[in-house]
Amino acid sequence: MLGDKIAKLGRILVIDDEPEITEIIKAYMSNAGYEVEVENQPQNGLGDAKNFKPNVIILDIQMPFMDGYEVCSQLRADPDTAETPVLFLTGKDAREDQGKAFGVGGDFYIKKPFSCERLLQMVKTIMLTSNKPA
Repeated sequence: MLGDKIAKLGRILVIDDEPEITEIIKAYMSNAGYEVEVENQPQNGLGDAKNFKPNVIILDIQMPFMDGYEVCSQLRADPDTAETPVLFLTGKDAREDQGKAFGVGGDFYIKKPFSCERLLQMVKTIMLTSNKPA
């Protein structure tokens, strides 16, 4: 059953202020068998991370009101989300940005524009190597 497949593959939370990006990722990852929730307001994404309990969070850096660095820092400070893998997906490409992303607790970094297939492979790898159960 599809429900069983979703339960096996896991949950993904996408936090990005660009609705077209979140919808593309949601459609692609849902089609691959994952349960996906999207949030376009970074401050709401923090609550979603606690309530939805994703196995991985895909997070943009450049967002209004609260950037991805701050979101990731707050996720790491919360015992409920501290161990959830964070994959930064961003248009920022400077080494300093990558260093800062890892410095605030990010686990992976992919630059936009991105291939949905590459993103899917990264998510699969994260799910296989993460200690967070699906």
